[in-house]
Amino acid sequence: MIPLVFLIFYEVSGGPFGAEGIVNVAGPLLALLGFIIFPFISCIPEALITAEMSTMFPINGGVVVWVSSALGPFWGFQVGRMKWPCGVIDNALYPVLFLDYLKSAIPVLSTGLPRVASILILTLLLTYLNYRGLTIVGWTAVLMGVFSMLPFASMSLISIPNLQPSRWLVTDIGDQTLPKALCYSVIFVTLSNFLPLLSGTGAIPLNRELWTDGFLAEVAGTIGGGWLRVWVQVAAATSNMGMFIAEMSSDSFQLLGMAELGMLLEVFAKTSPSGVLLLSGLSFQDIVAAENMPYCGGMVLEFVAFVRMRVKHPAASRPYKIPAGTVGSVLICVPPIVLICLVVVLLTLKVAVVSFVMVMVGLLMKPCLDHMDRKRRVQFSVSCDLPEFQKESQEMEESLLR
Repeated sequence: MIPLVFLIFYEVSGGPFGAEGIVNVAGPLLALLGFIIFPFISCIPEALITAEMSTMFPINGGVVVWVSSALGPFWGFQVGRMKWPCGVIDNALYPVLFLDYLKSAIPVLSTGLPRVASILILTLLLTYLNYRGLTIVGWTAVLMGVFSMLPFASMSLISIPNLQPSRWLVTDIGDQTLPKALCYSVIFVTLSNFLPLLSGTGAIPLNRELWTDGFLAEVAGTIGGGWLRVWVQVAAATSNMGMFIAEMSSDSFQLLGMAELGMLLEVFAKTSPSGVLLLSGLSFQDIVAAENMPYCGGMVLEFVAFVRMRVKHPAASRPYKIPAGTVGSVLICVPPIVLICLVVVLLTLKVAVVSFVMVMVGLLMKPCLDHMDRKRRVQFSVSCDLPEFQKESQEMEESLLR
């Protein structure tokens, strides 16, 4: 249970590092309200759907299996093709952020060969850690999580005598292990972001222009002294390592599931750090922008698959089932989909063009792989443990292709 909670925590958050910009743009009030309201818009619906679908399909592949069962292998391949690159892009962020938090203490890591060498060594070491197995990854995530969050617990306690609630009001107008772990993770993620911002914005004079990436370390130094500032800096770097190993572990099992479903060659079940190393040379903003569209597309397919399984197979075994009925379950999907649409609308033209090209490549890739399989030019493996309704969807799609 405990390693799973921390793996989920690092998969979706990793703490308040990077949240400083929200205070800069919107002010403390909207920043704090965001971490109270957004769990109900996005985090809780996604956690509930993941709990139901994961216990319904307790096999490798995750969302790829869900979408394949509901919509057929073609769309299952598409969601895998969208989600896996997002994981690689995410992993490219973490070495960059790791060095960004340390460069104030070690300026040599800012540019040049030392920075490139650090990214290479860090990526290879963390990849090897994943290679050693999920148990090691899980308990490593626990140790990193405790170390990363303790300085913020200390900062919150130390800041109490200096809190001035008026500063928070400044704004800019404008029974299953997995379900339980998901519940605890939503609470953990919310508090780990909310409490540091609550204490940080309330205990020191507000200067919003200073609230940029890495400023939480300076806030900690002001509240608790130099020892707490250094601890937050090291904790930030540690948190990025935790997010790296959690993301790589998740990506590995997704690729394994796609290989078992016959969507990819077996060699793709072995995660390579090459994509991470390539993308780690980009800036933070470029990396984040590159994953917006495929991530949003994958999430929409996930919600559609959930609704279709509820409608198409209402009597299928679900060890955990959202206690809201079919209509209620459909309504749960509405707020996050609206949020996704907003993200897509706000994409820049450059990102939109690149995303469109990526989508078109994915739509053509699946038929090409199927053609190669039928011609026996390559060998795909298919697991015999697939749910029956998934086999029905696959057989129906293959008959249409013939």
